[in-house]
Amino acid sequence: MRPSPDLLQMTNFVRANTRLMGVPGLILNHAGPPRPLQLWLADEITPIWSATEAGLETTGIDPPFWAFPWAGGQAVARLMLDRPEIVRGKRVLDIAAGSGLIAIAAASAGAAHVLANDIDPLCEAALALNAEANQVACDWLAGNLLDQPVPNVDVILAGDVFYQKQMAGQFLVWLGKAAAQGVDVYAGDPGRAYAPEGIAPVSEYDIATTFDLEGVTTRRARVWGL
Repeated sequence: MRPSPDLLQMTNFVRANTRLMGVPGLILNHAGPPRPLQLWLADEITPIWSATEAGLETTGIDPPFWAFPWAGGQAVARLMLDRPEIVRGKRVLDIAAGSGLIAIAAASAGAAHVLANDIDPLCEAALALNAEANQVACDWLAGNLLDQPVPNVDVILAGDVFYQKQMAGQFLVWLGKAAAQGVDVYAGDPGRAYAPEGIAPVSEYDIATTFDLEGVTTRRARVWGL
């Protein structure tokens, strides 16, 4: 069994392998003048991926999905900032949060309480650093929620969770269960293989990305209300 890295170790790893930079198109207004949403991100794919692979056996570090602003997550974050009434005053869960990008946007938009969840413990460190950089409060919720009851929240947000068939199916079932219980559910995706079909999106955005990350420089990302 791999050892679990502690929070200080994980925070140091994030700081050492990323740098704080703005995410294009995401502007925050909650504390002072408008300013870009900022995340601790990797400049290039290869160094951060090599660093995590080297640490797999000794520190339990998983692949660094948290180190990049994935297009589906950016689309959901932009929707929250464009339409803050979706989350204002509500209890919000960002599932498969990665960097916490969506959670930060929801908190900035006025959510009463924001939970960020991921199965990768390193995301806790990324969330803490990113929330601090953007002057918002987000709480961490660890573990796999897909085999658990839906938490007591008003809104669930998910970005880029439909890229693998089995996982996409599990997410759709769980998110559908949440919607049936009266939770507002929004999921963003930039055209992955297993995205929802037959549902009209509530919003669409052209998201700037990098060729190294996505094979293109722009992706058209949709957000669905499930």
